[in-house]
Amino acid sequence: MVKGLFLEGIAADGSRVMHVIDRLPFRIGRGADNELAIDARGLSRHHAVLSLGPGGEVLLTDLNSTNGTHVNRARISAPQVLSDGDVLHFGHAEFRFGVPTVTMRVSQPAEERTMIVPKQQVLSSNFVREERQFRELLAGLGLSAAAQPIVQAQGGAVHAFELLGRCDHPELRYSPVHLFKLAATLDLEVELSSAFRRFGVQTVAPRLKGARLFINAHPLETFADSFFEDLHALRRGPGEPALVLEVHESAVVEVPRMRALAARLNEIGVQFAYDDFGAGQARLNELWEVPAHYVKFDMGLIRGIHEAGEGKRRGLQGLVRQVLDLGSVPLAEGVELEAEAAVCRDMGFQLIQGYLTGRPVPAQQL
Repeated sequence: MVKGLFLEGIAADGSRVMHVIDRLPFRIGRGADNELAIDARGLSRHHAVLSLGPGGEVLLTDLNSTNGTHVNRARISAPQVLSDGDVLHFGHAEFRFGVPTVTMRVSQPAEERTMIVPKQQVLSSNFVREERQFRELLAGLGLSAAAQPIVQAQGGAVHAFELLGRCDHPELRYSPVHLFKLAATLDLEVELSSAFRRFGVQTVAPRLKGARLFINAHPLETFADSFFEDLHALRRGPGEPALVLEVHESAVVEVPRMRALAARLNEIGVQFAYDDFGAGQARLNELWEVPAHYVKFDMGLIRGIHEAGEGKRRGLQGLVRQVLDLGSVPLAEGVELEAEAAVCRDMGFQLIQGYLTGRPVPAQQL
């Protein structure tokens, strides 16, 4: 018998419910004679069973149920070997299979909660198969970083680098975009953003040789006290890096809050940039009332600008002039072609970032 196994479900109040698998075979179904009885529509009386395989592995077998048994959202038709973290659906009842992990310690005893089973026909997504690995990443296992140069439009000298989070976890070979999707499912976006930033600054800062470091923040953390405390600590860390916080377009809110943000950043010696400018709402009022040190024009405005019509060129150049008049530095993102760079220089952009002037470099190679 393999000890320490459990099935983890979601209670009606949103808390996690742990069902200890104290013996094998372990049957799941609607009938009261099952080891795990779930009184819910969509489950057969005897729906599925967990058993011990010939090599000591745990097998899941569907018992000819009406609505099927799924492992990681794929319906099974034969006994399936289970691994820690596999997401199981018995009909529409969702569980996570595993051995003791961090999440197990915050689960409630099964008898204290009522299980929630959705009525919809689509399989629910309450669990992430890679939750254990993801929490290992947050703890530091597999964290990595890269930096992309930001150069002077005239002459090409390096002005700064943008810090980019990366992942080298052997079981999480995902892009940052995919990792943040996982984080959103687990409600851990802020924690992931913070982990990337702390590791990256501590790794990259000693290699900068005076160049500034542009860093990112998740919109959910931008105005939190703990966020400013973290920035202050990073500023006082090795190399005392000169930091520039990129404020995402979706985090740019009403003028009073932006004024407060700018003031708090100034107190700890951190500059800021409006990121992805022009990607959505232009936020011109905030730009005029609370000028940033830098304004990063979204790559959607820059790509193919050498082939754009006269109207788009005039509009973009007008925005660049406004940024310059406010005392901010306009930066063109996503520049890949020399023809694009030439137009950007003519428009008055002072900084350029993109594959033309430098791809992201692993931190260790800076």
